[in-house]
Order: sequence, then C-alpha cells, then structure tokens
Amino acid sequence: MSETYRAVRFHAYGGPEVLQVEELPLIAPGVGEVLVEVRAAGINPGEIALRSGAMKDRSPATFPSGQGSDLAGVVLAVGPDVVAPQVGDEVLGWSWTRSSQASHTIVPAGQLIPKPAALSWEQAGSLYVVGATAYAAVRAVKPMAGDTVAVSAATGGVGTLVVQMLRARGVRVLGIASAANREWLEQRGAVWVEYGTGLGERLRVAAGEDGIDAFIDLFGPEYVELAVELGIPVERIETIISFEAAARFGTKAEGSMTATSPEILAEVADRVASGDLDLVVAATYPLEKVAEAFEELGRRHTRGKIVLVP
Repeated sequence: MSETYRAVRFHAYGGPEVLQVEELPLIAPGVGEVLVEVRAAGINPGEIALRSGAMKDRSPATFPSGQGSDLAGVVLAVGPDVVAPQVGDEVLGWSWTRSSQASHTIVPAGQLIPKPAALSWEQAGSLYVVGATAYAAVRAVKPMAGDTVAVSAATGGVGTLVVQMLRARGVRVLGIASAANREWLEQRGAVWVEYGTGLGERLRVAAGEDGIDAFIDLFGPEYVELAVELGIPVERIETIISFEAAARFGTKAEGSMTATSPEILAEVADRVASGDLDLVVAATYPLEKVAEAFEELGRRHTRGKIVLVP
C-alpha cells in the first residue's frame, strides 16, 4: 500500500483556481474508521459556496481545507472494532470532513453501505448528496397522488431525482428548465415549463384550474418568492438553497442532513440499481482537472451529476 495519497485542497477562499491536488501522508484508520480507496467522488453546488466563502458565516473552512462529501470505492483497511465493512468490500457513502475528493479517504464505518453491483462507480460515487437531498425535499412537501408540484432546476443533479421520485408517487410534475431539457422531462412524464420572464403565467397555464399544490425550489430565492406569489401554502414550499428566503416567508428548508442515514442511502441506491430511478452522470473528470469540473458545474446548465474519478 502506498505511503501517500492525492487530495483536492485549497488554502484560501476563491474561485476554482484555488483548488489544487496535493500529495499527503497516508495514515491508518482509527477506532471505528475505514480507509477507502476512492473510485469516484461526485461534486456539488454546495461545495462552490463553501470554497468561495459564501457560507463562511454558517460553515467556515479551516485552511488548508479538503473538499467533498460523496464517495464510492474499495476498503483498503479497517480500524479496531470495525466488524463491517471488511477489506476488499465495495462501498459507497459520505464524508463529513470534506475529504472525499481524493485518491483515498478515512471515514467512520457507519457512513458506508455496500455498493450494489448494478451501480456504476460513477453513480455510486455521486449518490449521497443528491439522493439524501432529493429524498428530504420530496418528503418535505408531503406529495400525494394527483397533486401538482412545480420543481425549479428540474434537470440538475438533485432535480432529476426529485422529478422521478415525485412521478413514482403519482404526482403531476411541472419541471422548470431550459428548452434543451424538454425532451428529458417529457420522457419521464413531467410537464416542461420554460424558465425566464413570464414564468408565473406559464406555470398557471400549465397547472390548469386545480392550481399548484406544492413547490420545490432547487435554484434560488426568486423561486421561493414566486411560489408564495402563486398562493401555494408555505408549509408546502421547500427550498434546498434559499435559507434566507425560507426564513423570511416561513417556508421549509430541509436539506440532506435531515435524510442522512445508511437506511435511506441504501433505499435510494437500491432504487437506482433496480432502474426505478435513473441517476444521470453528465460528465467525469480526473482528479487533477477538478478546477475544470467546477467551472462546468458553475455554469449551472448540466443535466445530472459531474463526477471526479481519481
């Protein structure tokens, strides 16, 4: 086993240019911990906010900082008292120490689950954040069969899963997205609604006489404001990103933390593995091109997930 590993690090807040890959000493896992050779690690918009300093008041970085929550890989070593997983097991899970964007990482054993064989490494390595966030967002608005639910950024990493989870519950989905994503939404039984000026009126027309029952915002505060203007009850408006708007209007803002558990992750992983949910992988990048990966993510036009492959 190598004595060093490669990890994405940054030493100051800034744009993608502050990201670098450094070689660091590899240490043994401690009590209850597992050393994983990372095969894939998804990247997420929240990491842009953390690295840029936009969230330094809520979640400050300690420099030098690592990066990343999502991971999938192979167990190389286990610490004392770890019963499962074992060396050689294929696993997926999450890191809470901003350490998954690396060739190796150490995480508590309880944050890993077995990787279903039918999942690709890229799917498994990008599942945690979008899976838990989508699960929490859907649960927050209490959807029932026959409801009409509007979803902003409906074809992003979280949005693609939200749309499918809602459709599986018999919900009529109004998917807000660009024209380029119309076909994808319609193939999954959603109603495409183009974003931009006049969106409110287009949503009213698409909803029909029964109106919109709930709204899931995956993009920004303007959608929370729009949902309130449309007369949707605040207890059925959920945002995963617009915390200030949620506090101002009294809407929900339940994120991935409320659905973080091995049981929920296993449920979502099994649904993806069975084909019940399609986890879209938009692009893969080697670890050394992490800055380019985040530049693409920052353009906010990607359908599905961008994944680093160490």
